[in-house]
Amino acid sequence: MYDQLINLLDKSKILQISHEKGGEKYVKHFDAWQHLLIMLYAVIKRFDSLREITDSMFPEARKFSHLGIEMMPRRSTLSDANARRPETIFEATYRDLYDRYKDELSSDSRKRQTPKWLNKLQIIDSTTITLFSSLIFKGAGRHPKLGKKKGGIKVHTNIHANEGIPSDVCFTSVATNVSFMLKPSNYTEGDFLAIDRAYIDYGKFEELTKRGVTYVTKMKKNLVYSTESDIMHMNPDGLMELQIKHVTFTKKVKDGEDVIHHARIITYADTKKKKTILISLLTNDMSMEAEEIIAIYRKRWEIELLFKQLKQNFPLRYFYRESANAIKIQVWVTLIVNLLLMVI
Repeated sequence: MYDQLINLLDKSKILQISHEKGGEKYVKHFDAWQHLLIMLYAVIKRFDSLREITDSMFPEARKFSHLGIEMMPRRSTLSDANARRPETIFEATYRDLYDRYKDELSSDSRKRQTPKWLNKLQIIDSTTITLFSSLIFKGAGRHPKLGKKKGGIKVHTNIHANEGIPSDVCFTSVATNVSFMLKPSNYTEGDFLAIDRAYIDYGKFEELTKRGVTYVTKMKKNLVYSTESDIMHMNPDGLMELQIKHVTFTKKVKDGEDVIHHARIITYADTKKKKTILISLLTNDMSMEAEEIIAIYRKRWEIELLFKQLKQNFPLRYFYRESANAIKIQVWVTLIVNLLLMVI
């Protein structure tokens, strides 16, 4: 399997990226290609330390020579490379691979009968990778007993629902608010967006509406709005089945024009769980059937499945060096492995 993954990589392209981003300065032997191959091997094998990596690879040195690994690096060499070689090299490698293989990743959904909106649906969310210390990435919250903050890196992700892998990724400390990831300029007319309620921003929602982008999110309980119309649908037992409100939100802007945003709130009874619960969704679409809006929001679960898949297959419990650059390299390599596995 390792050889199959390597065959999907372009050595000359990776070295070109590394040269452009200063990854080969003062490097005699251990270039970005060898660095990536060893990190890929470590992630696939789920090694927890540099010692595990080197102890496993040294006896197999001859087998790796045909891949372009001229000499097995010492622990100190690999540690220094993780700290000094810019993580942007691995980011650029991931983005290059995504651009090259995204059509293959979405081809299966084109062959199946799918809703018209599926191929235009994008999903945004974030997941947190816990760190032992908050010195590198600022922590959030406090341990209930010790009172200390737990450090963490937040991985902000945008995926296309018919591809199943990140099309855009950004790292921040766990204390960073997620709303910055919602950028209306990233989307074009006809796009659909399924997002968590943490991204609610009337100003951005109004900009999405003007761009012809449809969003669907979950309502927050404390939102203030005025109701233009309210229609409730009952089932034969006299219980509410569906409620549709047309509402207007007003955002006060200091020293500027207030933002006025028109939307729909669709509340439905979710009977899929043991206990029936009412779920309220917020959208700027005024014409689609409520069932379609509900289906779009349920597709948001795709990104949760991606996070679960990554954490189960590549548990990032230990990092090979305590520096922001090294941690980001390890996460980028994990994403690269996941992308390549999806291709094969």
